[in-house]
Amino acid sequence: MSTPSIKTVTAKVLVVGGGPGGYVAAIRAGQLGLDTVLVEADRLGGTCLIRGCIPSKALIHVAARFEAMERSVGGGHAGIALDTRPRLDLAAATRWKDGIVDRLSGGVAALLRKAKVRVLHGWAVFSDAKTCIVQGRDGPLTVKAEHVILATGSEPVPLPALPFGGPVLSSTEALSLDRLPRRLVVVGGGYIGLELGSAFARMGSAVTVVEAQPRILPLYDEALTDPVRRWLERSGVTVHLGARALGLEAEGEGHALAVRAADGGTIRLPADAVLSTVGRRPRLEGWGFETMGVDRKGAFVAVDDQCRTSMRDVWAIGDLVGEPMLAHKASAQGEMVAEIIAGHRRRFAPVAIPAVCFTEPEIVSVGLSPDEASAQGIDAIVDRFPFAANGRALTLDSGESGFVRLVARREDRRVIGIQAVGAHVSELSGEFALALEMGAELEDVAGTIHAHPTLGETFHEAALRLLGRSLHF
Repeated sequence: MSTPSIKTVTAKVLVVGGGPGGYVAAIRAGQLGLDTVLVEADRLGGTCLIRGCIPSKALIHVAARFEAMERSVGGGHAGIALDTRPRLDLAAATRWKDGIVDRLSGGVAALLRKAKVRVLHGWAVFSDAKTCIVQGRDGPLTVKAEHVILATGSEPVPLPALPFGGPVLSSTEALSLDRLPRRLVVVGGGYIGLELGSAFARMGSAVTVVEAQPRILPLYDEALTDPVRRWLERSGVTVHLGARALGLEAEGEGHALAVRAADGGTIRLPADAVLSTVGRRPRLEGWGFETMGVDRKGAFVAVDDQCRTSMRDVWAIGDLVGEPMLAHKASAQGEMVAEIIAGHRRRFAPVAIPAVCFTEPEIVSVGLSPDEASAQGIDAIVDRFPFAANGRALTLDSGESGFVRLVARREDRRVIGIQAVGAHVSELSGEFALALEMGAELEDVAGTIHAHPTLGETFHEAALRLLGRSLHF
């Protein structure tokens, strides 16, 4: 009896991965008239939309609203008082979050249809650089393409002593809980751990953070992280610095995390759940990467400034190609690669890629910090403007801490770095990035009329301070 042949699909462009890099690449390729196929084993939207950026920000919003209501119980706050404590239904909050995810994922599908992109739902396994078999609900399909864009993203890294499963959660499981853990230990004091840990603390969990480095958020300087550290202290979050998780042990009917403390001693932290957020790694296993003849650079795929790999007409974007592992970087690279395939002249050379930490308060960093400028031998001038002197920040009840800081070259006053910490500063990241990308000088920022009352005025005032003519401080 003969074996039935596998149907073959051909395309100009094959995109593997439907996250913010892959689906943007596919949409742009389709808009440019390229015959495009996108393969995705999960739902469209990728890690960021389905189990990362979007659901975490939804949960953070729920936590902030719940905390604000808690503050109004009894004596009240800002003229608002509640006679009884609010009640949090985490399962209902999760369903609301899932509704947002469903809407956005459906929107991605509609955009792909509009761009005439064929979507194959299934797992792609490559046999060579331009051929893969997709195992999906429509049966196996062979896909051959002239160009292949690899956009398979990244995955959480488990600690050897703390594998995922049971009470040990990755960020994915933490975002799908239907019951609030009474005691939550967060392993990893980077942005993922502190974003989610802070949210659970605001919702009522007793949160403890274990961080191996001597301070939290080690990728940001202390001036930016100190307001976050103070919020954690005020909110009753215990932080163990210079500490390492040793493993989970049984304790009565529950569990405890054994931790090597900074002084060398061992402590035990009772926990109903442990959230492990020690990093992410590119997803290179299980889809035939080793058959493609593509070079690596350490843990990542090696690419040039056009995202070309070592194999002709095979491209890689997003988390696969290195830091920063951010959704907006992946999208920008995906759009660029589609345009290069269509014959446009492009290269990936952004002046700066904004990084945002959605802690309490939020942190934004674009371009060089003062320390980074100094390390590069740049003679820089630096100053900041505090949120405490901004009317909009005070009306938002967020002027207690926070600032906008500008870093400029002394010789020509060109802005080379902008950082901010405070409530809602994530919404300023676009203005900051635009200023650097357009090569703004301090006079450009100072000469731009900013609407009053807005948080953006702090950017304007920081430039005025560096020019020696501050108006409101």
